[in-house]
Amino acid sequence: MTQVTTQGALQGALQGALQGALSNYKKTRDPGPGEPAGHGIGKSRGGLTTKFHVAADLKQRPLGLVVTGGHAADSTFMHVVLETISISNGRPGRPRTRPDRVIADKAYTGKPCRDYLARRGIKATIPERGDQKRGRANRGSAGGRPRTFDPEIYKGRNVVERCNNKLKQWRGIAMRTDKTARSYLAGLTLAATLIWTKSLV
Repeated sequence: MTQVTTQGALQGALQGALQGALSNYKKTRDPGPGEPAGHGIGKSRGGLTTKFHVAADLKQRPLGLVVTGGHAADSTFMHVVLETISISNGRPGRPRTRPDRVIADKAYTGKPCRDYLARRGIKATIPERGDQKRGRANRGSAGGRPRTFDPEIYKGRNVVERCNNKLKQWRGIAMRTDKTARSYLAGLTLAATLIWTKSLV
């Protein structure tokens, strides 16, 4: 996941405040099919922001992308991101949609995320929060076994941050100058395609 300040939305909000009108992203007209209400812009501590949630492989290539408002919780959209994965190797047959393993930070350590991964048969390398460890220890045998966690595998988690950095080399992505979420996602998809193309050359 990465969060960007929406320059276009901030400028619109400022202009609206000066003219006594609503900013563009708040207008109530039907956003159209495939366009989320609010255009994927939400309020967070940084102001009006957008998030793009991304899954990446070990070569820092994007596998799945989802755009949400900046206030959206990362863990809520983990399954949505994973279900956008569709990778074909050029051979006949269905594209691959299920990764072997997910490496994620503590934001994804909750039971819903782990249960989803288990249902799909995806291995997980996710560290537990301290309060979870203490809660299990306080319950004794009823708390169950400690979660398996391999710190060596977890060292590979930084590939998603490096993938984010590659995507944000595009100024339009880093600053979210697109008004609609569809346009912004299209730019992300184009940038992801170029990353893949360069890796295959």
